[in-house]
Amino acid sequence: MALAPTEIDDLRRAKHSLETPGLAAKISNLIGTPLEKGLEMLPGSWQQVVNDATRKSIETALEVALWSMDAGRPERPSNRWHKLLVGATGAAGGALGLPALAIELPVSTTIMLRSIADIARSSGEDLDAPQARLECVQVLAFGGSSAHDDGAETGYFAARAAMAKAVSEAAAHLARHGLSAQGAPAVVRLISQIASRFSLIVSEKVAAQAVPVVGAVGGAVVNTLFIDHFQEMGQGHFLVRRLERLHGAEEVRRVYQSL
Repeated sequence: MALAPTEIDDLRRAKHSLETPGLAAKISNLIGTPLEKGLEMLPGSWQQVVNDATRKSIETALEVALWSMDAGRPERPSNRWHKLLVGATGAAGGALGLPALAIELPVSTTIMLRSIADIARSSGEDLDAPQARLECVQVLAFGGSSAHDDGAETGYFAARAAMAKAVSEAAAHLARHGLSAQGAPAVVRLISQIASRFSLIVSEKVAAQAVPVVGAVGGAVVNTLFIDHFQEMGQGHFLVRRLERLHGAEEVRRVYQSL
């Protein structure tokens, strides 16, 4: 069945969010200087710190944020409340700098995943299903493109296709064995794929918080932009999935690419 005009308008807004994330530009406007300035101020080991913190954050959030969340009924998501919480963690991270990332990022990521799951539930996702919960984690991989990426590998549908097999295998494993199977190869592979993309956005956040003028107050604002970015990704992704349930994946993708 063809999409209604209102659904096409919704899909157009979703595509704008999913294909033009612009987090780096928003942060640069906030601090009044390119993020490269922040990168120059970071110690030589910063990328390894980011990579380690990113993986740990996803592993922690997968357990705490999603498997403790009630599937419940679809309700309006509490985006503002989650932004306030993540902003508070950003204030601490901005004041303490890179050493605090290993503590701050898992907390921020857990709150963000709760927010993304809240958005998913409001869009009609069944959070009792492992597939739906892993779709929430997958949102962390969207919008992580940079100027150095191959354009053929960066679009929303390209990112979904790249992770589709890993998501399906991890969901099947969790459905059979539950959360105790989190260390299983299928789940580890998925976390690795998501972490490699999520770390790009985390690097932009860390670079911004390294600029001296940012500090605690700026750290809160940077973190607010951080969660706002992923809330937009979540809203776009689960709008697409809702339309796919109604009209089929092929039809939705065809219309999406034509916009």
